[in-house]
Amino acid sequence: MSEWPVDLRGVTETVVATLGPNDRWNQAALGVHAPDSAGEPATARTFGDTRTRRNFHRRGEGYVQFVDDPVDFADAALSVLETGNPLLDGTTAWARVEVEQTGSEENEGTAVEHWALTPVESAVVREGPFAPNRGFYAVVEATIAVSRLDVDAYDTDELRERLRYFGDVVDAAGGARERAAMGRVREHADTDW
Repeated sequence: MSEWPVDLRGVTETVVATLGPNDRWNQAALGVHAPDSAGEPATARTFGDTRTRRNFHRRGEGYVQFVDDPVDFADAALSVLETGNPLLDGTTAWARVEVEQTGSEENEGTAVEHWALTPVESAVVREGPFAPNRGFYAVVEATIAVSRLDVDAYDTDELRERLRYFGDVVDAAGGARERAAMGRVREHADTDW
């Protein structure tokens, strides 16, 4: 067994790479929930019939990546991104994890599966300070809002208002990569906001 390469707090937004049946690595966003107490595993949930869920069932493992590039995060969160190897260029640390399904439920017509994540190998790729600006976090929040646009449980007008706000934050407080990432969010949203 290995340890996580970073301290997990709350829900850490990551990119997970899972190997598909085509021998390509599917890159997707995955919120990793810190354990409630020492000795417990970190957890995650998959929503719907995603490639990540299917690959978790098929392979029982994946690579959880901690990324500092908002474009990498936006593309993984909102598109089908497949790569030849599991690690993205923007990965600062990673953990190869074994996954075990610990439960499932139905939430307003969407299948939700719960997973325990146990790191078996990990590494820090780049040491040094990560100096995110407000725009970085606005991009993360925008990807979540976009992913809920067509979900009946959420108010579309409210989500579009959030997206406009996050766009304003990126314009005011983001750098070039955050602005590029928000452009990707707009492309992937395929709707006006």
